[in-house]
Amino acid sequence: MNLEQQLNETTQRMPTAAGQYLTFVLAGTEYGVDILRVQEIKVWDTATEIPNTPEYIRGIINLRGTIVPIVDLRKRFHMEAVAYTSTTVVVVLKVKGAGGERTMGFVVDAVSDVYNVTVEQIKVAPDFGTSVSTEFVKGLAAVGDKIVILLEIDQLVDTAVAMAEQAVTH
Repeated sequence: MNLEQQLNETTQRMPTAAGQYLTFVLAGTEYGVDILRVQEIKVWDTATEIPNTPEYIRGIINLRGTIVPIVDLRKRFHMEAVAYTSTTVVVVLKVKGAGGERTMGFVVDAVSDVYNVTVEQIKVAPDFGTSVSTEFVKGLAAVGDKIVILLEIDQLVDTAVAMAEQAVTH
């Protein structure tokens, strides 16, 4: 790959999504999602399990007549499983995928804060070599003395849904 191709690739990956982010904690690390995507935050309650789905798909819940798939982000990111506590919540998000807009819930350890993030605060995510693939990361935001990993939730969901559909059909 020549220098021009590398520059173009880096420019395409440059995050431009300034705005407000709801942050939550997973295994002591703070992650953020665009607050405009947040539908609600619920206390963890048992989900109806669906057979033949990946381990990180906890099941489904009925949210006022809407069937909502629930994804455990700890399991999705291959983190150590822990028992759910009183701070464990489901962040219900509106996500966009190949099949259009849908509602999905994500189990997280705890909700943290809401931050206003400027373009200047967002940096391109390096290839960490960790459990969170950079394809799911929009960027890194320096907020005060913290680094918040901003998630590309649509990419995460497309991959999760595709894997769940593949598991059901095989």
